[in-house]
Amino acid sequence: MDTPEGPPPQRLRTLPSRLTNQAAQTANRIVDQALGQAGVRRYHYALLAALEEYGPASQAALGRRTGIDRSDMVATVNDLAERQFLERAPDPDDRRRNVITITAAGRSQLTHLDRLLAAAQDAFLAPLPADDRRTLIDLLTRLVAHHGDKHS
Repeated sequence: MDTPEGPPPQRLRTLPSRLTNQAAQTANRIVDQALGQAGVRRYHYALLAALEEYGPASQAALGRRTGIDRSDMVATVNDLAERQFLERAPDPDDRRRNVITITAAGRSQLTHLDRLLAAAQDAFLAPLPADDRRTLIDLLTRLVAHHGDKHS
């Protein structure tokens, strides 16, 4: 990104790590704006997606699967429960913990969020033709697989 003083030094402009970070910042901004249209954040989407794909789970298991911190998980579950997108029920095997389940309204919301995110992905990848998009996704997937997906 150019500044009023001009572009950064060439050696910075071509560093893959710097370029990836700049692209990620832009992607995050676009995704946050898209999810904001529905009054949700990325944690909401991650939690609903995990419940829909893997079924009911404890808050602790959901936190491990999604990478959501315990304190953020409680707030996210509370928020989604208030909106009736998920339900909490005592675990029949361990009454000290709750099992979280997505509701029909949660599935409907997830479908809506999927559409918003698809549009956000299109906006982010707008300068790339379809073949380049597939190549980029393949390359990023290989990098994440090689270095370990510890933060998703």
